[in-house]
Amino acid sequence: MDLNLRHAIMHNVANNSKDQLENTIEDAIQRGEEKYLPGLGVLFEAIWKRASEQQKDMMLTTLEQAVKQ
Repeated sequence: MDLNLRHAIMHNVANNSKDQLENTIEDAIQRGEEKYLPGLGVLFEAIWKRASEQQKDMMLTTLEQAVKQ
C-alpha cells in the first residue's frame, strides 16, 4: 500500500477554517503524543514553503529563542 502521509494530512485539513486549524494544532500540542509530530511537521512545512524571507527569519528567531529555554 502506497500511503503519502503529507497528502493525507493536507487533505484532512484542506477545508478547515483558521479556528479549526488552531484547534488542531493546540490539541496536538496539549496531548503531547509523538504520533502527532508528523502532522505538525507537515503543517510547518506548508507554512515554511509559503513564507516570505522576512517571515522565515521571524520564525527562525522565535524558534532559536524557544529552543534555548
